[in-house]
Amino acid sequence: MTSVDLEFEQLNSTVDALRRSISNRLMYGVGKDAVTAQPRDWLHAAELAVRDRLVARWMKTTRQQYEQDVKRVYYLSMEFLIGRTFTNALLALGIHDEVRDALAGLGIDLNTLENLEPDAALGNGGLGRLAACFLDSMATVGIPGFGYGIRYEYGMFRQTIVDGNQVETPDYWLRAGNPWEFPRPEVNYVIHFGGSTVRHGDRTEWIDTEHVNAMAYDTVIPGFATTATNTLRLWSARATDEFDLSAFNQGDYRRSVEAKNTSEHVSRLLYPDDSTQAGRELRLRQEYFFVSATMQDLIRRYQRTHTHFGRLAEKVAVHLNDTHPVLAIPELMRLLVDTHHLPWDKAWKLVQQMFSYTNHTLMPEALETWDVEMLSRLLPRHLEIIFDINADFLKQVGEKFGRDVDLIRRISLVDEYGQRRVRMAHLAIVASHTVNGVSKLHSQLMTQNIFADFARMYPDRFTNVTNGITPRRWLSQASPKLSSLIDERLGPRWRTDLFELGRLREWRDDPEFSKAFHDAKFASKVRLAARAKLETGAIIDPNALFDLQVKRIHEYKRQLLNILHVIVRYNRIREAPEKAWTPRVVMFAGKAASAYKMAKTIIKLINDVAEKVNNDPLIGDRLKVGFIPNYGVSVAELIIPAADLSQQISMAGTEASGTGNMKLALNGALTIGTLDGANIEICDAVGRENMFIFGHSTEEIDALRATGYRPRRIYEENPELKLALDQIRLGHFSPDQPHRFYDIFHTLVDWGDHYMVLADFESFDKAQADVDAKFLDKEAWTRSAIENVAGMGIFSSDRTIAEYAKHIWHVEPLSVTS
Repeated sequence: MTSVDLEFEQLNSTVDALRRSISNRLMYGVGKDAVTAQPRDWLHAAELAVRDRLVARWMKTTRQQYEQDVKRVYYLSMEFLIGRTFTNALLALGIHDEVRDALAGLGIDLNTLENLEPDAALGNGGLGRLAACFLDSMATVGIPGFGYGIRYEYGMFRQTIVDGNQVETPDYWLRAGNPWEFPRPEVNYVIHFGGSTVRHGDRTEWIDTEHVNAMAYDTVIPGFATTATNTLRLWSARATDEFDLSAFNQGDYRRSVEAKNTSEHVSRLLYPDDSTQAGRELRLRQEYFFVSATMQDLIRRYQRTHTHFGRLAEKVAVHLNDTHPVLAIPELMRLLVDTHHLPWDKAWKLVQQMFSYTNHTLMPEALETWDVEMLSRLLPRHLEIIFDINADFLKQVGEKFGRDVDLIRRISLVDEYGQRRVRMAHLAIVASHTVNGVSKLHSQLMTQNIFADFARMYPDRFTNVTNGITPRRWLSQASPKLSSLIDERLGPRWRTDLFELGRLREWRDDPEFSKAFHDAKFASKVRLAARAKLETGAIIDPNALFDLQVKRIHEYKRQLLNILHVIVRYNRIREAPEKAWTPRVVMFAGKAASAYKMAKTIIKLINDVAEKVNNDPLIGDRLKVGFIPNYGVSVAELIIPAADLSQQISMAGTEASGTGNMKLALNGALTIGTLDGANIEICDAVGRENMFIFGHSTEEIDALRATGYRPRRIYEENPELKLALDQIRLGHFSPDQPHRFYDIFHTLVDWGDHYMVLADFESFDKAQADVDAKFLDKEAWTRSAIENVAGMGIFSSDRTIAEYAKHIWHVEPLSVTS
């Protein structure tokens, strides 16, 4: 193809220019005029006008990446919880006010349009939101790279609460289209499943496979206040045969499209129900589908400018965000050895130089494994490659440690106990040059506990990079009044250098600044209270302490500890209503996995307790309890800035890091938490006196287990706790079904209380009393809130990405010239 200089309009971002662009896009992009346009049409027109201004940066960045032959990062994640793109793009381009004024000139309110944009349903919780923050920071810092994932048509689910129960409905976020993506039908790869393998001398061929195509969709990821941009490339499944015409002609209409529908299921749904064999198989297909397309794309892009693979590891870094993308390892080996005919040893050396892996869990039961039988049926060639990698690895183990059978069983890539399973975390460690944890405690425990054998084998392979969050979304966008106050004192530089917030300590004792800070926080509380009244009719007092626990519903997150204390508090207020209680609004939010019965029961308990508490006239405004449905990025942006208290109460040693703790502290919430995950580093950054630390440490928990933990004794010896648990057991909160919460009672009292809820209750209760007392001293509370904001500099994802780039990926920022 010939290269010509295109002549195109150079877009500027004045109010007049934006107004014309929006009008043009409404007419020529959406196909509407001002008479027929609905609010969503105006939103799409505005989005397209803003997208146009990103494209020139995107093209320039991509062109200069090739010209400079830079090393690129391929960040592989099954989830990208990117939230709303429109407002993020406005802030990145610095044109929020200009677009607001341009729309106003057309008679349109920007705030109304912003609320129409759906969250991109590409993730569930912290893993996906971390990946989104990382993409934002990679672009802002200038690290050349791509995010790779799946273009799910349906998100995990839309959560509604019906009679206190979680009800899951499809979340078809693409219903109104997605103006931010660029379909790339020319970028299309064939993905193979099933079949068998045959040997031809020293070569292996994978034959008789079924096929599905992977088609690319690209989204621009802009850096903040920089020309640099990156790309999020998502794969959508397309059938290799669109239509069975012979079946159609025979009148069998269902069979005519059956193959197409089956093939395209691969990218239809985030997290199929893995409680069934079919659900697990679909999940495996999803993981391989996206890594196969990505590895093929990686090689294609490398070969555009290189004729041999000698420099592949110099130009490519592949990062595995948890174990979901680990099949990329045997897939790249297959492509290099079987397709491009590299010798095994050379290909394996390249793989080990290219891959790095982030672990996100300390719980062995959460480490992903796959049945050998299922792998042999769906990915026979990859299972052979894994077996070969394992044989070489175990030989090295034997050479280093001798014939230690127990060690070999523990460390093998294949778990031979019972049903044989491939341990994906083990494969990731063996193939990666660097393995990192996501907080100092997590990284320490990772090498001492779940991966201790690997740490002995590869002592220099493990490191720590503490997680971070992007301040652009989680303070600048989420809390505009607080951001404006900070701008008045510090200027805008903190958005790209969060350590600037440390200077706020100069005014923590200044009455004028403290009042302004308190007022900014209060405005966020008023905003949340107004939304709650509008959407649910609930009336909550913004003067009350807003107490938030917002995260995935899981036993290890210990929502049960929180609701138990709510019940004890409720009983205390009923016993002494005349006492001067600190008014409190306790809010929960989060989704339970659809097949996780206990988590869904916990949601029901929270709502049943809320029903009782909120309708008790003796309680009044002293205590309110609420469950906010369908928690996601946009909901988080509304409720996190309103929080006074941040509940980070997992049992020590179970939370890898957490990022919700960082978002809440960045917005001036005080943490009540255990010494778990990044809570420890937050404590170091803001001072223990500005948090409420409680509970057993990891060492104390180990000692308690070793001596024989007896939760029933705690139940019997604490009358208030016993009353609360008996109320749960006997149906005080569920009179229509008294036995509804039997399992919760017995899990805590008789079945071992695995997450030490009762063991930490007394300490939690004392910390909550400190919370009450401190909140009544408005000056002291505000001073600690300012300290929390001021100490958050180290928790910027910009810092996190800079550490990844320097110490793991060995990638330099791109020099983008004008």
